[in-house]
Amino acid sequence: MENQGTIQRHGQLIDALPAVTFEYCFFADGRRDFVYISPRCEMMFGHTPSEILSGVLSMKSFIHEDDWLTFREGIIKKSTHPLDKKDWRWEGRVKTAKGFIWIEAIASSKILPDGAVAWAGIIHDISDRKATEQKRYEMEQRLELAMKGANLGLWDYNYQTNDTIINKRWAEILGYDLDELIKINKVYEDYIHPEDRSEYQKTMREHRDSRADSFICEYRFKAKDGSWRWVLEKGQIVEWDEQGNPIRSVGIIQDFEEHKAKEKAIRDSEQRYRQLVDHLPLGVSIIQDETIQYINPAGVKILATHSSQIIGKHYLDFSPQEGKQKSLDRVTRAMRGEEVVDVQQKFLTVDEKEVDVEVFSGPFVFNNRPAIQSIFRDITEQKQAEIARRKSETYFSQLFHVSPLAIAILDVHGKVQEVNEGFESMFGYNTQELIGKALNEFIVPGNLETEGNDLNTLISSRQVVRIETNRLHRNGSSLSVIIYGMPILVDEKPIGIFGVYVDITEQKRIEEELKTRNAELDNFVYKVSHDLRAPLSSVRGLVNLAKLPGNTDDPAEYLNLIGQKVGQLDHFITDVLSHSKNLKLDLRIKPIDFKVLIDQTFTDLNYLKGADEILRSLTIEGTTFQSDRWRIGEIFRNLISNAIKYRNFQRQDPEIVIQIKTTEKRSFIKFADNGIGISAENQEKIFQMFYRASEQSDGSGLGLYIVKNAVDKLRGRLEVKSTLGEGTTFFIELPNLPL
Repeated sequence: MENQGTIQRHGQLIDALPAVTFEYCFFADGRRDFVYISPRCEMMFGHTPSEILSGVLSMKSFIHEDDWLTFREGIIKKSTHPLDKKDWRWEGRVKTAKGFIWIEAIASSKILPDGAVAWAGIIHDISDRKATEQKRYEMEQRLELAMKGANLGLWDYNYQTNDTIINKRWAEILGYDLDELIKINKVYEDYIHPEDRSEYQKTMREHRDSRADSFICEYRFKAKDGSWRWVLEKGQIVEWDEQGNPIRSVGIIQDFEEHKAKEKAIRDSEQRYRQLVDHLPLGVSIIQDETIQYINPAGVKILATHSSQIIGKHYLDFSPQEGKQKSLDRVTRAMRGEEVVDVQQKFLTVDEKEVDVEVFSGPFVFNNRPAIQSIFRDITEQKQAEIARRKSETYFSQLFHVSPLAIAILDVHGKVQEVNEGFESMFGYNTQELIGKALNEFIVPGNLETEGNDLNTLISSRQVVRIETNRLHRNGSSLSVIIYGMPILVDEKPIGIFGVYVDITEQKRIEEELKTRNAELDNFVYKVSHDLRAPLSSVRGLVNLAKLPGNTDDPAEYLNLIGQKVGQLDHFITDVLSHSKNLKLDLRIKPIDFKVLIDQTFTDLNYLKGADEILRSLTIEGTTFQSDRWRIGEIFRNLISNAIKYRNFQRQDPEIVIQIKTTEKRSFIKFADNGIGISAENQEKIFQMFYRASEQSDGSGLGLYIVKNAVDKLRGRLEVKSTLGEGTTFFIELPNLPL
């Protein structure tokens, strides 16, 4: 409501202006016509706004034929240079219902969104001014003619006889016959208005006393019809006697009634202007002699609490130190006659608080002397709002660009407007590749195309969406993602789509791995319970057998069998503990001496049957290797143990060949034996928990499972190649980890 009231007051102010306001358009299709003209046009031209805006009346039908050329040239120049910042000005005669009047049109341009150029301005009726100019010209002509004896209000007065010689024109000015005016001049001062008489007498007296070259005086003289008529009298004493007394003076008289009427009109106009300015919502000040001579109430409200705190002060007192030069430049340019438009700077209030203002300054006449008028408005709140907006945009921009989440902004049709770095990192596409294109064409799998289109439709219809689905990376790999989609609304209308993508591929992998681990755990519990109970059951059976009455078996044989079962049980428990330790123990990095570690492993496994039959070949080269010693040891313990257990009993030369080459970044290990080998169908299963590939095995089935998990913990790679009956080779690649 307040904005409507402000607009209404502005409209009333425009309607009350003593001028016609208008907007004239150069349309993109070449047409030119008025699109707005204020109601005052009817008073000035005799045509209503609707008549002018209808386009029926051509511009040429209004303009005097002698002035049409200058108008047309000005229009052509402005239409070919629409971005020219200078105002368009034109003076000329236009036709009205009462005849031709002189007008002055002033307009400034702006470019509209559709390419049209709009000229907004005002039209003043300057007929009076032109008439005054013409009168002045004529008066000057008459004065010149008077000097040559032309028909002007001329007089020649004789002080000694009190006689006046008057020309006929003077009598006509006052409405008298010549003889009547000659008689009146005998008692001339009696016909001067009482309020002006003393000033007239004073002027005459000062002229006589000072013997000045001439005198000039304005006063009201009684015309024949009884009215008081303003006249301007100019004269000079041209003859003196020997005692210094005036003998004769000559001069002219001019009808000054119209001039005085114009002065009054100007005063009235200034009063109306003052009233208008006093009620404007903009600050208006007048600077003269570098001090503030006037400020309206709106300006006082911006800078102080009362005008007395401002009037008479130097204008720079209201500029902060860093803004004084800017204020000085603005005022200097205005004093040179320039109009300084839309300068933004800071003003200083009487409380020494800074306010942001937008200032327009230009030359002005105040009390008949040059001055500067400044119109300013407080834009502090606007600036603060702008700062808040920029801050909000900065927050959003930084959040958008630095967010680790993938974010895409689409239009309502699902076409890309922008994507952030997180999106580029997640999907491999950048903004330049995607902008203006449908995002679904790039990242939605073919089997989910309908889902992608439905999502855009739901979001554009103001629904917030969360969905777990799959999307494609640029390299063709599939990503598991959660998509959060929400509409971008302006005035409750959707203008775009905001999509956030959360990569849950790793989470999904972990979930799948967890399922696998859970399955392994179930299997582990079952196998552990089974493999623990089996040796114990055998031991219990042997003990019970030894206790049978009448049993004459050698107890040593029972003890030997019980020892074997306990050893088997101990080996199984060791493998289980090793597996648990591998899962839980953090990496402990230290330098590793492969030779010492491998020799110690062979020594520890000497108890295995056939260990003393194995031939060994160890080759180590390269730089120092750093890793987790315990896990490296577990890898070699299980590989060497398996090579001993699964040696080929038909061969007389069972052998283990170990080759190790270490670089600064990686270590490459080749572990080969010539044992019984592994069949092709079993090679994919040997790293599974509790899997036994051979009937020759009496182990726990955890050995190679532990090796695989240890390599994975060390972020390495493991491959196997084997031929049944010929042997097996393991290829292990491990990173050389920093301390």
